[in-house]
Amino acid sequence: MDQEEGSRETCDTADYPIGGGAGGSKRPRRREPRARGDRLAVILSAHGACGVCQTVRVTDDEPGRLAHAGYRDVPAAAGGRAGRSWWDANASDYLAEHGEFLGDVDFCWCPEGVREADAQLLGVTTEVVTHRVLEIGAGAGQCSRWLRRRSPGHAGSIVATDVSGGMLAGAVELDRRTGSTTPLVQADARSLPFADACFDVVFTAFGALPFVPDADRVHREVARVLRPGGRWVFSVTHPIRWAFPDDPGRGGLTADRSYFDRRPYVELDDAGRVLYAEYHRTIGDHVGEVAAAGFMIERIVEPPWPHGHDEVWGGWGPVRGELLPGTAIFVTHLVGAPTN
Repeated sequence: MDQEEGSRETCDTADYPIGGGAGGSKRPRRREPRARGDRLAVILSAHGACGVCQTVRVTDDEPGRLAHAGYRDVPAAAGGRAGRSWWDANASDYLAEHGEFLGDVDFCWCPEGVREADAQLLGVTTEVVTHRVLEIGAGAGQCSRWLRRRSPGHAGSIVATDVSGGMLAGAVELDRRTGSTTPLVQADARSLPFADACFDVVFTAFGALPFVPDADRVHREVARVLRPGGRWVFSVTHPIRWAFPDDPGRGGLTADRSYFDRRPYVELDDAGRVLYAEYHRTIGDHVGEVAAAGFMIERIVEPPWPHGHDEVWGGWGPVRGELLPGTAIFVTHLVGAPTN
């Protein structure tokens, strides 16, 4: 969920209390945005071994109605801010629509249904949970919650962040419902409030990267907070999908735009304000940004559509999934310092 920059305060994972959402690209469902009004920000801070939930209300100007949708360039700052406000306004609807598929305590990488329990993309789970793990763009924290359930003796080393107070409010509700306590931090993935080299693993399932104009900054921040050799794994919309209509049926099987057109998908209100922005990067763009941040790519996973899986999620579904990839998962590790 998109980012809005804030100040960085240096801290260690020990300062946090002990005890995406996959898929969201190209708007799963297009609906009129709800008025933002007061935005609820949720932050968990440490007080010994207990977390204190703090709420802060920030009043935004209410957006107008959706008036324009399409591919166009918009100011980077406006595009970056839009994701935060969109997810704040639509968090409840998103979780109501996709919550059953994502689960309350589950780790799903993508609409194809790849689960970490099977794929082990972070590494062997029983080993991963003994390390310091950070999730960015965590949404309601389902993935981090799943990891914590498998690490009772090391639960304090898994932290979930998201820029959207609305999604973090959803995480607090899921914690209440499941009897969990997930360390949650509201943070911009481009300016993480953690010390250098303080995590062993960082991951996101469709979080943060699609909703910022400068994903290279996310990769550099991840490199900064990772120790040398640390793992960075992220799933995104497969870039080839951007050449096709956002239709899960046969209408989505004919390319209708250039794969190389990097203009973001944007929705504007009747006053011309950006309500939503999502950014396209080619495979080459992703590889270049990851390499420039000091990472080595171990593999790129392109999950096939599973036989018998009939879940339709926005442009993902069995008809198109049988013929075209919908998701790309990058498995990388840190090998050097970022290059200019």
